[in-house]
Amino acid sequence: MRFSLTLRGVVFAALFAALLSVLSLFNISLGFSPVPISLENFAVMLAGAMLGPWYGLMSMLFVIVLTALGLPLLHGSGGMAVLLGPTGGFVWMYPVSAFLIGWWVGRLRRRPVMSYVLYFVAFEVCGSLLLYVTGVPWLAHVAGLSMGKALVLGCLPYLPGDAVKAVAAAAILVPVRRFYPVSRVIGVTGSQVVKFDE
Repeated sequence: MRFSLTLRGVVFAALFAALLSVLSLFNISLGFSPVPISLENFAVMLAGAMLGPWYGLMSMLFVIVLTALGLPLLHGSGGMAVLLGPTGGFVWMYPVSAFLIGWWVGRLRRRPVMSYVLYFVAFEVCGSLLLYVTGVPWLAHVAGLSMGKALVLGCLPYLPGDAVKAVAAAAILVPVRRFYPVSRVIGVTGSQVVKFDE
């Protein structure tokens, strides 16, 4: 897998990190669960799909590292307490999710109708369901819940909303990718700094 480090790519990674930070401010508490309804994974979906795997991963790492250092980038809060709190398990998976979305979407052929469906599946699997792999067990651990109870409080109520976000992300991505492919967004055709081959 080839990775070209460019100034434009780093800038866009920072912009999508900022987008995640802004969207994390818009959340709705369900009252019965410590996990709010938020738009964070919507930002993860867009970052991976529009920046590709490596820069999508980079953008999410920016948020996690800077939050760990104390900057208030998630829900207006910062510090390790945010990353180790009830929702920390979801946040840890953001870089992996963005990377896999970028990798998956980058291998899909552009077809008029099927693009929406295939993008939706990529977003739903990697931008939604994957987050629960670490999110639910960590919630169970932190809150002292059984896995069944953690699923009820931290997963099941959020699946319909995740599907809506996946639909919206696919609707945005199809026209954007037509005019702004990943190579154009991150500038791999020019101003390259470093190239890595794996």
